[in-house]
Amino acid sequence: MNADRLAATWRGLGYLLGSLFTAVVALFALPVLIVPTMARAWASWHRRRAEGLLLSPRSGPVGAGTWRVLGWLCTGIVTGLAFGLVVVVCAGNAVATAVTVPLWWALPAGTRAGGFAAGVPLSGWGTALTLGTAQFLIFAALTYWLVPPLARLHARICVASLSPSAAERLAHRVETLTETRAGAMNAHGAELRRIERDLHDGTQARLVAIAMRLGAARESLGEDPRTVARLLREAHEGTEEAMAELRAVIRTIYPPILADRGLAGALAALGTRSAIGTRLDIGDLGPVPAAVEAVAYFTIAEALTNAAKHGRATRTTVRAARAGDRLSIEVADDGIGGADETRGTGIAGIRHRVLALDGTVHVHSPAGGPTTITVSLPCGS
Repeated sequence: MNADRLAATWRGLGYLLGSLFTAVVALFALPVLIVPTMARAWASWHRRRAEGLLLSPRSGPVGAGTWRVLGWLCTGIVTGLAFGLVVVVCAGNAVATAVTVPLWWALPAGTRAGGFAAGVPLSGWGTALTLGTAQFLIFAALTYWLVPPLARLHARICVASLSPSAAERLAHRVETLTETRAGAMNAHGAELRRIERDLHDGTQARLVAIAMRLGAARESLGEDPRTVARLLREAHEGTEEAMAELRAVIRTIYPPILADRGLAGALAALGTRSAIGTRLDIGDLGPVPAAVEAVAYFTIAEALTNAAKHGRATRTTVRAARAGDRLSIEVADDGIGGADETRGTGIAGIRHRVLALDGTVHVHSPAGGPTTITVSLPCGS
């Protein structure tokens, strides 16, 4: 007997008996379950059960339309009752036979065997053992071979019925793209304002000061050599500071290290410069589009800053890997957790950047920690 098949039979038994029970409950609670919010919650729970049996990735709330969800309630009741009763007949008879045969002598006189041996009186050990063993083997075999495929069929019907249609997926896709486009535009506008502010308040102010010092030095030329020397020294120092600030602004647009060393090298440098201990686990990333490299770099940089500044972490782990046309990033820290996008901890900025490239962001940061930020970015052409 195959161990995997036996395990699948046990899982299928539990799944189909649970479906039978919920079908009976739904049958009597139908007036309550037809309320859209209740129907969606009920359907979401059933789909998670079905996905668990099929070992498929867990999805979020049901994305199907209201009428499809309500239609599934009827489908769920019918299939749950039908498939569940098959399990009751097969497994129930096998269990009943296993219990009845050894105790046939204690049963009332004239008791007859059930199932395939119906009509034959249990008058002795020979009859009980022969017919009982045959009946047990038949129903056990039926249970062993029928339950796993029936359970998978029921689960597939459930998932298919509650999965959004092509039109619904397209509508959801358009809605998501509209939201991400708006977020990208807002993030782009905020980025432009930040760059403008940095140039205006930093670099431009220093250049004005340099121009004023050079003008004063020119006017003092030949009259006060010490003053000229001091003004030139200050102008030189101001020029170096302005160049440093300008380089810092440029790095926020597209870090030169990405062009020089690629994403893996840039992340290694980022980990070395981190204020807290950082362990890097970088796989073979392959060629990554420049826009994706920049978003990945800024995501990790912001996550490390948040971990040190807000999360009070002492250690972080950065993982980056490529799987097909997706780049996966995970930044985990041992901080206090409780990250909140509404408090300006940088997570909202990460989300805007990632969604602008049609990526996904998941933040797990319970109070007390730890915090894990998981990002997936498309790398296909």
